[in-house]
Amino acid sequence: MKSQHSKLIERSRNIMDRPFAEIAIGDTATFTRKVTNQDILDFATLTEDVNPIHIDEDFAAGTMFKGRIAHGILTVGFISALIGTILPGKNVIYLSQNCKFTAPVRIGDTIKIVGEIIDKRPRKNILTLQTNAYNQKDEIVLEGSAVVMKKEQS
Repeated sequence: MKSQHSKLIERSRNIMDRPFAEIAIGDTATFTRKVTNQDILDFATLTEDVNPIHIDEDFAAGTMFKGRIAHGILTVGFISALIGTILPGKNVIYLSQNCKFTAPVRIGDTIKIVGEIIDKRPRKNILTLQTNAYNQKDEIVLEGSAVVMKKEQS
């Protein structure tokens, strides 16, 4: 049986590697993921962010959200998945990420990340993407932008 690590390596080797020259302003891609209770617990364990708004239903029920919400940075992680595996894909170095959280993400929400190339600087192989996240009701939950460098494989 394959280890989790070897499965991840196998998946990483299947990521498409588009050359920088083939990426154009206006190119778009999406990444969709349903947020589970386990995702939130795993993220809290990994990062040690155990803020009760994320993990304690009794506490969260008394907040403005009336229940538990996902870590905002978990949603940003889905942006990273889009950037590192789809658009622009393999051999990308994250330079910056801007984001504004506009609505909570809850357990059971299906989050769709939409990335669009909005600027291209060929001299340094730098791309800027609009990076927005929507829930299953098509409500925007995060709006932002990312700047990345697309390295060419040698």
